Amino acid sequence: MARLMTGAEIVLECLIREKVDTFFGYPGGVTLPLYDALYDSKIRHILVKHEQNACFAAQGYARATGKVGVCCATSGPGATNLITALVDALMDSIPVVAITGQVSTKLIGSDAFQEADTFGITRPCTKHNYMVKNLAELPRIIHEAFHIASSGRPGPVLVDIPKDVFQAQGHYTPVTSVHLPGYKFSMDGHAGQIRRAAQMVWEAERPMVYAGGGILHSEASKELREFVEFADIPSVCTLMGLGAMPSEHPNYISMPGMHGSYAANMALTESDLLICLGVRFDDRVTGRLAAFAPHARIIHVDIDPAEISKNRVADIPIVGDAKRVIEKITENLKELAPEMRAKNSSARKAWWKQVRDWKAEHPLVPEFSTEEIKPQHLMAEIDRISGGNAIVSSDVGQHQMWCAQLIRFNEPRLWINSGGLGSMGFGLPAAIGAQFAQPDKLVFAVCGDGGFQMSIPELGTIANNNLPVKIVIMNNGYLGMVRQWQELFYKNRLSSVLLEGFPDPEKLAGAYGFTGKTVTKPSELRAALQAAVDHPGPYLLNVMVTQFENVYPMVPAGGAINEMVLAPPTPVGV
Repeated sequence: MARLMTGAEIVLECLIREKVDTFFGYPGGVTLPLYDALYDSKIRHILVKHEQNACFAAQGYARATGKVGVCCATSGPGATNLITALVDALMDSIPVVAITGQVSTKLIGSDAFQEADTFGITRPCTKHNYMVKNLAELPRIIHEAFHIASSGRPGPVLVDIPKDVFQAQGHYTPVTSVHLPGYKFSMDGHAGQIRRAAQMVWEAERPMVYAGGGILHSEASKELREFVEFADIPSVCTLMGLGAMPSEHPNYISMPGMHGSYAANMALTESDLLICLGVRFDDRVTGRLAAFAPHARIIHVDIDPAEISKNRVADIPIVGDAKRVIEKITENLKELAPEMRAKNSSARKAWWKQVRDWKAEHPLVPEFSTEEIKPQHLMAEIDRISGGNAIVSSDVGQHQMWCAQLIRFNEPRLWINSGGLGSMGFGLPAAIGAQFAQPDKLVFAVCGDGGFQMSIPELGTIANNNLPVKIVIMNNGYLGMVRQWQELFYKNRLSSVLLEGFPDPEKLAGAYGFTGKTVTKPSELRAALQAAVDHPGPYLLNVMVTQFENVYPMVPAGGAINEMVLAPPTPVGV
């Protein structure tokens, strides 16, 4: 007869069966049984310096691989420290399983030490959550959590486990299948709608592909490229979808939206058909919704039916997995091609000419100066050295937008950023997760001086594990994006945005046992960045950039995406 196992041992056995090799966490009183069992386990646990960063690191792992990221925290403050990162994962549809400890079942509701209503608190922050009430249901719940996190529209799932359930003993029975009668989703899409979509694609004179993070989640990049190439349609990828189309692909235009390119925004505005694949019509893309793509009919493909027609009514709604649906649309396009391809060929040629003219008229190109380092210069150097093949984990702010505009991503899962929630402090711990997930990849953590200081303790995690993450600080001495808005829309009344007292990078990195350096001159930037990349271990490079540079193009709040501010206003009298 199989030996008795504790609940903690059963949790680890479930993780092994889910092919988890690494998870991130921080122990505490009620999770001690789990960490005691971990002592004899082959699963690698990464001790972070804050629970929020455990979940951000789990996200980095998931975003870089497509697998479920796993994190762990104790009860009370440990669990509540996960909240921001759980919401972040929910908004960006990232598969994460969070395991939290809870006080023993007999103490629940008694305001025991480090008790919090984790189940109630995290209900709106997760795709689904569980409170485990007894040992018998533990294996089923763990496996269900992984299934829910990774299937359909991915998202975070939390499992709250009381201490006495961790300590209880019983026989583990493997869970061979997950049965959730109320949890269903369509994968293949409606055949008739797919056929009509293909017909509409051939009939359009000014079609555009508008692709988002759903392409990455469904591993549909290959199918997207085949569709775009066969139909020969211009395409844009959202902030969350960068890398779904190779940046160097001739059919790829750029990123659209508030800080998207002139060509991308104008093409969306003037198109007569939008093929919307794995997108949610986020306000940062659409601008003023009533003015978004006013001439276009809409084909909307998404696995989540709640997103279809939520913000923009779809003419052809298709609920299904992007990979399968795009493949079927392409098959239908090929069947219809002999009779339809030539129908609008002259109009399509004129459309392509217009799109290329827009690209040439206002290209996204870096700016350079011989006197000070421009932020765009920094991004151009990162792009040059990465060749479109490095992982770039960004924090949130101006540098995030310059990264998205100017760094190439020629493969999926290279661009890691907090899109929907915009969580400062995300970039460094997410880079940790990505580096553990892809140990042979060059990983940059590109941070602003503000967001970096929210995650400085994780330098210890990097040092302890000798992770070769290249941490690049774009240091302008301000909360740059907030300062930009105060300058442009609040009469330049700069309130609480000056960041004083940034630590000496050489001493800071040195305190953790690795190398740090500050660069102030444009002429030194390339060599300094190359030295950081060539260094075998972690490296902290603090790049002092122009303080008052703003991100352009920019769509002001409430504006339509074709109402872009393309450059700083010309001073009076110039």
